[in-house]
Amino acid sequence: VYKRQLLFRLRQLHNGVFIKLNKATTQMLKLIEPYVTFGYPNVESIRKLVYKRGFMKEDGARIPIQSNEQIEKHLGKYGIICIEDLIHEIAYCGPHFKEATNFLWPFKLNPPKSGFNVKRHSFIPVSYT
Repeated sequence: VYKRQLLFRLRQLHNGVFIKLNKATTQMLKLIEPYVTFGYPNVESIRKLVYKRGFMKEDGARIPIQSNEQIEKHLGKYGIICIEDLIHEIAYCGPHFKEATNFLWPFKLNPPKSGFNVKRHSFIPVSYT
């Protein structure tokens, strides 16, 4: 289970990522279903996430997205030159979806305001080396 979470870049509790749904990812989601929440986002929720909690990866560092020049520098070769292009690519699973999502750092989300109804499993990272 933990290795599949790593494949989805879910290394911490309350992290969020966008993945393209296909047969392989559907099977992996079935295996980690008790430990994750998933669904289909709409364009507005993607826009809010990217604007409010969007960070990019640059040389292994987590850097806030502050301008379109940053996006154009890293994703310009794929035709993504501004933040709206990035949102469109993610929302409609364009041809460069993988590059767009790998450009983004996994989103750090807040826990539910009302807390969890039942805490069944704690998140304990286990090393399988």
